[in-house]
Amino acid sequence: MLSAVSATVAKSILPKSGALGTVAARLKHTLPDLPYDYNALEPYISADIMKLHHQKHHQTYVNNLNAAEEQLAEAMQKDMSVDNINQIIKLQPVLKFNGGGHINHSIFWEVLSPNGGGEPSGDLKHVITRDFGSFDRMKEELTNATVAIQGSGWGWLGYNPTSCRLRIAALPNQDPLQPTTGLIPLFGIDVWEHAYYLQYKNVRPDYIKAIWNIVNWNAVSKRLADAKQAS
Repeated sequence: MLSAVSATVAKSILPKSGALGTVAARLKHTLPDLPYDYNALEPYISADIMKLHHQKHHQTYVNNLNAAEEQLAEAMQKDMSVDNINQIIKLQPVLKFNGGGHINHSIFWEVLSPNGGGEPSGDLKHVITRDFGSFDRMKEELTNATVAIQGSGWGWLGYNPTSCRLRIAALPNQDPLQPTTGLIPLFGIDVWEHAYYLQYKNVRPDYIKAIWNIVNWNAVSKRLADAKQAS
């Protein structure tokens, strides 16, 4: 069996290949390539930040997730003694943190673009207007919720597959949105300091304001369409 986060990682990140147990056992997670150059998001996010964020921080989550899943597989192959059950339980926070870090960052790179910014169009614009009253109101709510996160975390625009409505959520650390809340992630803002401190210091609101200039609304729209189809 897989932990909830490991199963989500397998479904969200890995190529489709047989049963989840087989995929998790035989394939390792890898760092995804960025769909643009490290300097492509300047002046809003510097090349130095992007390189450090992608090559060091995201890579660390990938490495730690692979290591944790190997330990989980070893524990699952042994007898279900108290010691092995304790080991499985002990691994859950590690899987959640590093699996969440891998999921969150893989989405983050996708929903940014040097050709982004402005406002969404089509169905995404319609749904945002329906659920928030206007694009500006959604932008304000997500900005405020993300600025207010204590310490490190993520602000999210998510889709509720039960109510078929959009919702704002703010989560601490690397908690992954879907396993934690049931919302399908459409757009996320990383407010760990490694995402902005080299450029914006401790002025988080300026960083979040800048992010809106590079949102890839085409990618967000596709995520909404996929979420609707899956629900």
